[in-house]
Amino acid sequence: MKDLTNKRVAIVATDGFEQSELLEPKKALEAAGANVDVISLKPGRIRGWKMKDWGDEVEVDRVIGNVRADDYDALVLPGGVINPDRLRLHDDVLAFVRAFFEQAKPVGAICHGPWTLINAGVVKGRHVTSWPSLRQDLLNAGATWTDEEVVAERGLVTSRKPDDLPAFNRKLLEEIAEGVHAPA
Repeated sequence: MKDLTNKRVAIVATDGFEQSELLEPKKALEAAGANVDVISLKPGRIRGWKMKDWGDEVEVDRVIGNVRADDYDALVLPGGVINPDRLRLHDDVLAFVRAFFEQAKPVGAICHGPWTLINAGVVKGRHVTSWPSLRQDLLNAGATWTDEEVVAERGLVTSRKPDDLPAFNRKLLEEIAEGVHAPA
């Protein structure tokens, strides 16, 4: 297992995040020694989506308007349909995401998470994967899309669905352990 002691990771999510896509990466990151903050649009708790119905609540550690990418070593964007559809409409979220790419820090996005990357304007020229329904959106935004379990390129790690979480988590930890990547 990679040692991520002293690494700080931001997970940006709001109500409707796919529960396993937030909780499992968070658990893997913390097991590797990382400090993880759940960042959302509002303080308090956010509620997950568990496949076909509402799931558990997760405590919010920080609010998006009060954080800076400079304070973190990596970013994770869980999927779920509702979560990224809401996040991609918030300028503070988009600026936060863009800053990770400008600083060449590792970013992980799974399932519908790449919707937020599209609106942040950071996928052009990138090789990615996602939930299949995002394929055309990603192609239209200038990305190269592949139907693979996990795609990692220059610090960006993407996966398709909850079944891909073991591969996603392994690659995400590896990229974070490597640190800053060559800029695009």
